[in-house]
Amino acid sequence: MRFVPEKKSLLGENLESFESEILASDFPKYRAKQVFDWIFKKRISDWDSMRNLPKVFVEWLRTNYVIDPTKILLDKQSNDVTQKFLIQLEDKQLIETVLIRAPQEGVGVKKSRKTVCVSIQVGCAYGCKFCASGLAGFKRNLFASEVVAQLLHMSRIDSPKETHDPNESVSFDNIVFMGMGEPLANYNELVSVLKIMNASWGLNIGARRITLSTSGLAPEIEKLATEALSIRLAISLHGATNEVRNQIMPINKRYPLEVLIPAIEKFREIHGRMVTLEFILIDEVNDSLEQARALVKIAKRLHAHVNCIPYNKVEGLEWKRPSISRQNKFVQILEEANVSVTIRREKG
Repeated sequence: MRFVPEKKSLLGENLESFESEILASDFPKYRAKQVFDWIFKKRISDWDSMRNLPKVFVEWLRTNYVIDPTKILLDKQSNDVTQKFLIQLEDKQLIETVLIRAPQEGVGVKKSRKTVCVSIQVGCAYGCKFCASGLAGFKRNLFASEVVAQLLHMSRIDSPKETHDPNESVSFDNIVFMGMGEPLANYNELVSVLKIMNASWGLNIGARRITLSTSGLAPEIEKLATEALSIRLAISLHGATNEVRNQIMPINKRYPLEVLIPAIEKFREIHGRMVTLEFILIDEVNDSLEQARALVKIAKRLHAHVNCIPYNKVEGLEWKRPSISRQNKFVQILEEANVSVTIRREKG
């Protein structure tokens, strides 16, 4: 049975529809902007904090809406720069959100570059053979409010009230849809979230700071290309031929490379952004020099950046990461072909 919340959350509303609801209940339209300022700019989490609103209007809000439909159950700091949060939803389902702080050295300044990794589904139905998210199967899609709530939780933690400038957007450098779930399989809620994130009345996050990672739903990539949302696109490629990709990415049997690559080209041509090809290196699966050479051809065709990621061991799965020397040889082939490439080292 599909979960239906008892009340809507304000975190999933857009300004225009919220204004209509307010007008229909005989309150002035400008109250909508006041409410959104409290939620998205001042980041409050309770009704009583909205001090410039009439009590009768606050009671109407309380009767018809909730603010945040989630709560943090567990905060786990790793021994490097990664902080993981277990978040409970209204129906007791659980998701994970990750805050990554990468120290940056500047001239006379030391600070961290901060990235938030959000989830968009409970579990995942796409069954990538190396991934932990799909081990428990797919439970349900998240509502837009449950995704936005993750960002507000992280924002409050990263920039407390006493240090937060209400005139600034959230303090993160990047937001990535690389947590639990396939973002494009929850397309309508995803677009709602992106609009709330990007809007001046919402979180006011520039599209260049938002990256969406997909396993390769070609029709939805083409559909996303037509949206007025110039976000960054990362493709979980992980195999440079259909033969290899079929072994570890079941979605490839529905959308093989000859279908996927043209869809990526369409997105790139419309938005003019460099696409990233994510490539998890798995020992004796996709780390051969032949795969590296095939990856060169794809990267050059798409004018893409390649992000190589040595496999991170998952309990219950058979895969392991290649040796450092094998990783380096793989990357060397891309570098010698003048492909833009990085290799990501483990962070928590």
